[in-house]
Amino acid sequence: MKPQLNTRLSALALFVAMPSALALANDSDNTEAPSQIEQIVVTGTASGMSGLRVDASYAITNVSDENISRLAPKSTAELLTAVPGVWAESSGGVAGANVFVRGFPSTGDAPFLSIQLNGAVIYPPSTLSFLENSSIFRLDETIHFMEALRGGSNPVISHGQPGLTTNFLLKEGSDVTEGLVKYTTSSYGTQRLDGVLSGQLADRLYFMAGGYIQRSEGPRKTGFTSEEGHQFTLNLTKELDNGTINLYTRQTDDHGVWHLPVPLNVDGIDNSFTQIGPNNRLARIGYGPDGDTQSFDFGDGRGWKGGITGGSIDLDLSDDWRLVYRFSHISGQANTLGLVPEGGPARLGDLSDINGPVTGAATGTVYGEDTRVQQLGRWVVLKDIDAFTNDLALSHTTDNGVYTLGYFDSRYSVKDWWSIGNQAWHVLAKGGELLQGIDCNDSLQSCSWNYDIDATGDGHTRAFYAAAEYQLNEQWRVDGGIRRENHQITYLVDEGLDGNISKAVDYDESKVAWTAGVNWMWQRNMGIFARVNRGQKMPYFDDFRDNFDAFTNGDKLINEITQYELGYKWAEQNYSLYLTGFMNEAKGELFVARPGAPAEVLTTEAYGVEIDFNYMARNGLALNLNSTLQSTEITNHPDELVLGNRAMRQPRWQARLTPSYGFDIGAMFATVYGTLAAVSDRYADNGNTVTLKGYSKIDLGMQLEISDQLTAQLSIANLTDKAGLTEGDPRNPTAPNGRYIMPRSAEFSISYRF
Repeated sequence: MKPQLNTRLSALALFVAMPSALALANDSDNTEAPSQIEQIVVTGTASGMSGLRVDASYAITNVSDENISRLAPKSTAELLTAVPGVWAESSGGVAGANVFVRGFPSTGDAPFLSIQLNGAVIYPPSTLSFLENSSIFRLDETIHFMEALRGGSNPVISHGQPGLTTNFLLKEGSDVTEGLVKYTTSSYGTQRLDGVLSGQLADRLYFMAGGYIQRSEGPRKTGFTSEEGHQFTLNLTKELDNGTINLYTRQTDDHGVWHLPVPLNVDGIDNSFTQIGPNNRLARIGYGPDGDTQSFDFGDGRGWKGGITGGSIDLDLSDDWRLVYRFSHISGQANTLGLVPEGGPARLGDLSDINGPVTGAATGTVYGEDTRVQQLGRWVVLKDIDAFTNDLALSHTTDNGVYTLGYFDSRYSVKDWWSIGNQAWHVLAKGGELLQGIDCNDSLQSCSWNYDIDATGDGHTRAFYAAAEYQLNEQWRVDGGIRRENHQITYLVDEGLDGNISKAVDYDESKVAWTAGVNWMWQRNMGIFARVNRGQKMPYFDDFRDNFDAFTNGDKLINEITQYELGYKWAEQNYSLYLTGFMNEAKGELFVARPGAPAEVLTTEAYGVEIDFNYMARNGLALNLNSTLQSTEITNHPDELVLGNRAMRQPRWQARLTPSYGFDIGAMFATVYGTLAAVSDRYADNGNTVTLKGYSKIDLGMQLEISDQLTAQLSIANLTDKAGLTEGDPRNPTAPNGRYIMPRSAEFSISYRF
């Protein structure tokens, strides 16, 4: 039998992020579960100093590597469903998610989400067209834990994200050499091998190396290897007498099919349907004024091929002075290729430009008048990105306070080549082939609109920030911070690929952000906090292209954000409750239905409450509840009929209940766990004309510790095969299209630790 401590920790560590870093002064014989009181958080302070979660004066959630494994997310964005206040739509595949935070308005992507690796932002623009931060970050066994900070001090520290900052911390080596090898397969043919090894290279010099290789057909079976890639990470840590030096690199080449909305009014089309397949993945498009053509493999979908290299220097300069320097460099390609629906389905015989027998381009099949067809746009977006980010903070500690001065500096760039539109009629079937005998198809000219660009841009963001925390007495603490940011963008766009610059941008603006909070701990394990902050989302490249007329007329295109928070926290040995009420106003957010379309500028207000409850019993039972209740309202919009409406795609409520139970099976130990997730109705558009029905979803799993080294795990996602909708047709709200959540799938893995 395994020692009691090990078995109970395995079952009861659900939603405790750092069991190894717990600060209780327990002796070595203590067999109790990790204390909820002593959860450590490392994200959210300007000084970079860690602290207890219950003492934090902001809303933060942490998820350990063990619980990431149990949640078995199919993408980085899917992991974010475990964070209160966040609505994440990961139905598009391994990349290209839509993430909404606390009612902030968005047409999609993730403008209010930033991802950090070891405390440094991976790419400062949180969203560009066809690129958001989660698309260029992959999960694997090298991740130690994730922290997710909403609001709070976000507008002041790091790169000033007012919404959600997720910080992923890499595993590090120790004096003990250890490792893991893990094989995973699934109901959709996954072949994946993960590995991680860590240990000591020399005196106080430690390493961690790991990664994965994987291939699969994807949860929506496409008929070919539609998800494939590999990743390698190396993390080096040198301990000094007065601090640490850390260096890491993470090289990734991973992509998957981009799943898009499908017709909702055609029998036989369900959550397993996908437009792409062997008969249409390879297609030739026409672009530019000279009628150039080129073939692309649309099975490549969306992905990331590039590297992130960074590190940190953390030094105690004296008993009361500390220096923290973090840096990160990213470079690579984040391309998008997909078959995008243009309008709803039609009957072949009703088309007006048929010029003879209609046949399939791949099979030669002759199709009759009653064949169901749909226009699919063959969209190509080739995107190269690069950024180098530095964040330096100097802190002074006194008996009652911590005072920090910081400097943030980042240079970043993007190079875009697009040809989007390229509509053509296809058979409406899974992997339905392109049709011949229709005029616009045969001429390689768009059956509708087309938008081609060649663009390049550079940005430079610099900010000075200052923050202070002061302990008034044992119960009361106040903190505040201020940031002055200068934001520069140069951007050139050739629309039409004719060699002429149609839009040129030279932008230079500065803004101030600030935050202030108060924390009252009337008991060691119980307290409240209140906070107000004001920040902004500065404009990046696509904001200028999509709203160029407003820019030339003097609009600064700055989205100003004001937030208020009131939080209650209560943490006992085996349970905790965190309640955070929030109110916010977002002014100046840009809405664009699709690139090249006119922009709408609007203001929204939102208020709500986030609930995060954890319970861990001594008998092996653990329970987590995270829920968000919110109300959003559009208070300013060019169309008066839209005023008072709810922000699109934002649920009034959502909840996730995650129980687990651990028990002995002879000499083995088993943990059974599951998640019941539910979400309310949402609107697909700001006009609130299209309703996306609410739904619930059940995931189940079992983890079996066969021995101290060998562990098997079975996870079933969407057990009842629900066909919930995450979005309608964002490019045409009136079209009867929508994107379903992923169908039921099962995943099995077996891992060996040594």
